[in-house]
Amino acid sequence: MNSLSVRPADEDLEQLVLTYGDQLYKLCFSILGNRADAEDAVSDVVVKYMTKAPVFREAEHRKAWLLRTAINRCRDMLRWRKRRNHLSLDEVRDAAPAPEDSDVLEALFRLPEAYRTVLHLYYVEGYKSPEIGTLLGLSPATVRKRLQLGREKLRLVYEQEEEP
Repeated sequence: MNSLSVRPADEDLEQLVLTYGDQLYKLCFSILGNRADAEDAVSDVVVKYMTKAPVFREAEHRKAWLLRTAINRCRDMLRWRKRRNHLSLDEVRDAAPAPEDSDVLEALFRLPEAYRTVLHLYYVEGYKSPEIGTLLGLSPATVRKRLQLGREKLRLVYEQEEEP
């Protein structure tokens, strides 16, 4: 076995959750807009990590795998509940660290999932367009265009919410 490989069986699962749990939860919450579903998605990702026991060359590859798996799980959950609206604005307000941030989160959740995901990965997780493209299976140009359109749509939605 290569000494650079990192196997899930060798790693303390608690440390994995402490290291990546918050990032996974925020990503899932930004996609799903619901605390309970986000928690379920993170749990599903951790279970998949344990059962698949993937081997990674480096920690960054593990993080990318976890984020990609979380995105896929969230999309599966969205497909399942496609005809229902599960967004609770009370939950959005509770999740925001400050009252002024809840308005931005409300506006963000009104955007289509494609824009929410790239905006979250870019601004919250700090990924660059090529990295987001790799995670989502998109070209960097498509990611940049979604970021541009997402920012424009977010601004329009946010401005509409502020008008009396």
